[in-house]
Amino acid sequence: MASSQNPTSSPWKQVFSEWPADVPRRGVLVTTHAEQIPFDGFAVGPEFLFLDRTTPDTIGGRQILLTYDQLALLKFTDVIKAKSLGQLGLIVPPGGK
Repeated sequence: MASSQNPTSSPWKQVFSEWPADVPRRGVLVTTHAEQIPFDGFAVGPEFLFLDRTTPDTIGGRQILLTYDQLALLKFTDVIKAKSLGQLGLIVPPGGK
């Protein structure tokens, strides 16, 4: 069944569009096909996310273009401060780290 979500209003697009300035633009993206993509740079488009891989994939690919509906999970490889989490639209409870 196809997703009824409009890719231009994807929460993933919002996360990458509003990436906090004090957080390095790197991490590991996991796709809906369970592919893990380490990246160290990205560009946001209306319907696509462009990633710079940290190392080439098995066939030499250094960059990748994905639709937002292919994104399943984002792993941060750097420590994220509470202030930065707020910029991503998350709420850190009082007393939380």
